Amino acid sequence: MAATSHKVTPPPTASFCHPASASVVRRETATASVVVPSVDIDQQQQTLPSSNSSSKGIQIMHRAHTCHPLDPLSAAEISVAVATVRAAGDTPEVRDGMRFVEVVLLEPDKNFVALADAYFFPPFQSSLMPRTKGGLPVPSKLPPRRARLIVYNKKTNETSIWIVQLTEVHAAARGGQHRGKVISSKVVPDVQPPIDAQEYADCESVVKNYPPFMEAMKRRGIDDMDLVMVDPWCVGYHSEADAPSRRLAKPLVFCRTESDCPMENGYARPVEGIHVLVDVQNMQVIEFEDRKLVPLLPADPLRNYTAGETRGGVDRSDVKPLQIIQPEGPSFRIDGNYVQWQKWNFRVGFTPREGLVIHSVAYVDGSRGRRSIAHRLSFVEMVVPYGDPNEPHYRKNAFDAGEDGLGKNAHSLKRGCDCLGYIRYFDANFTNFTGGVETIQNCVCLHEEDHGMLWKHQDWRTGLSEVRRSRRLTVSFICTVANYEYGFYWHFYQDGKIEAEVKLTGILSLGALQPGESRKYGTTITPGLYAPVHQHFFVARMNMTVDCKPGEAHNQIVEVNVKVEEPGKKNVHHNAFYAEETLLRSELQAMRDCDPLSARHWIVRNTRTSNRTGQLTGYKLVPGPNCLPLAGPEAKFLRKAVFLKHNLWVTQYAPGEDFPGGMFLESLMFLDWRTGLLCQWNILALCFSRTDSLTAPPL
Repeated sequence: MAATSHKVTPPPTASFCHPASASVVRRETATASVVVPSVDIDQQQQTLPSSNSSSKGIQIMHRAHTCHPLDPLSAAEISVAVATVRAAGDTPEVRDGMRFVEVVLLEPDKNFVALADAYFFPPFQSSLMPRTKGGLPVPSKLPPRRARLIVYNKKTNETSIWIVQLTEVHAAARGGQHRGKVISSKVVPDVQPPIDAQEYADCESVVKNYPPFMEAMKRRGIDDMDLVMVDPWCVGYHSEADAPSRRLAKPLVFCRTESDCPMENGYARPVEGIHVLVDVQNMQVIEFEDRKLVPLLPADPLRNYTAGETRGGVDRSDVKPLQIIQPEGPSFRIDGNYVQWQKWNFRVGFTPREGLVIHSVAYVDGSRGRRSIAHRLSFVEMVVPYGDPNEPHYRKNAFDAGEDGLGKNAHSLKRGCDCLGYIRYFDANFTNFTGGVETIQNCVCLHEEDHGMLWKHQDWRTGLSEVRRSRRLTVSFICTVANYEYGFYWHFYQDGKIEAEVKLTGILSLGALQPGESRKYGTTITPGLYAPVHQHFFVARMNMTVDCKPGEAHNQIVEVNVKVEEPGKKNVHHNAFYAEETLLRSELQAMRDCDPLSARHWIVRNTRTSNRTGQLTGYKLVPGPNCLPLAGPEAKFLRKAVFLKHNLWVTQYAPGEDFPGGMFLESLMFLDWRTGLLCQWNILALCFSRTDSLTAPPL
């Protein structure tokens, strides 16, 4: 787990919601869906209070709300939700055993969001409301916000889901008055929620203090346990012994050479041959075996984190300063979590599992007004299967969102930001395992970037040349999961394009070799050390609403393939080709794969809206380099990752179907996909490491 800069927030005494982080800085230098639910969640449709006010009263309506319905939970709201659930525990033992895995906003439906956007928050457009006979009454206030909590009981090994309403005083609650009310609670049998950072730390401590493990390390010449790094990995599902009725971890072990060298790369000294199985619920080592003695690599400063020239590398001090300045300030405008830039507008969200979420994406198109594009964009899962069949690497199949949480492992960019220019930061709040609130300051970065040439033409007759530079708005965050760093970026362009990008960096997860040994399923990067081959799949979930108002369902998905015309009268010169469109009418048809040979792409199209040439409007989904899992059909990790068997899945929206592997990954041995507009898009990075490289290649 990454060490991040967290601010612990004391119990709140003020109002629930606060504006997003107001941190704006100028940096001039830098270091360089088909979704299957595992549990039904009753969202308890919220009724909308209203008054008989006429539209003339909109201008003088009081602003009683400081939180938009899609704003992430504030620290105060998280504290209230935790206190409400804890007070509702039946016995002191139940309350003492509660561990809070996740506390997030229970996102309302689109009509509810449209109500807020029409009358209470930017963009203040009543035209966003669906039209009904007689019109809708103007509300005087919005309904209370709700939180969804995942609670693990350490004493009973039970996992439960709670829905809490956040603004209603429930005086009868145990522990005194607070602004919360339990709407529902449900125990979900035979599942395990993600392992928490505190459990990771406790697991490392238990292993390092286990006498047989200490003896095994002495056999390898290590007496100082402070040098040892134990990275707990979720056990996955390889047999009935790994069933989710138990909370299990199988750690990987590494060892540094100096305890007082914070820049030493401990991942460059893997400890091979030790098998450990930990019962995380009771924090006990339940299996241990020292199977094979592989000598530890000797100390080598070339493998450390320090700058290249200090390790005999190339001195880059001759690079002259590059300054990015915006003397008149940025072009974007921000109101809370609402962002406007170059006709774009959207809301910034954040969850412990997904990290950055982009809500309510729209484009202001002249006289056509605000045109909706997507209700919600995020990365909902990341799967990293390793291709080495040897122990322990065949078990390295990480689900970094569902098993760890991308948001919980996010960086505080106060420690260093990779962005340049004027930057707007957003903080992120989440609960720790015991129910306290932690804040990652400067977690999300928003800034503008020059992106080279947008358009250019030179007239050869007149010699006149015209060029337009491209500017883009980038929203991003970076997280560390064990050895790897991941940067997630959403780019918005002036030509209407939206681009999702993931950057990989950090440190490779390595294996040790016996003298003279090599491995077929990896790259030897230095004598005695190799990097197993592996893939990274990033799963993007896109709730599309192209030119749709709330309540409308006028989108369809069309596949486009380029076809070569058959020889004959229509193709006498044998040069003809054309784009062939196929409407995907069901979820079964909409399980699709990339095909670069036909330039395959997809269009999410509105069936009721046309452009100026009479064609239906839509957004094109353009695939980048990609492939499917490089594994046999019986591979164990595919039992939890059936969604990787196709590059694209499209389904109708259903509440509770939020994650492709289900809410609780460890509950899934097999998935049963239903036959039936959400888009789930799998992005791939394939890692064959370079010789003499210990760091992960930037992709």
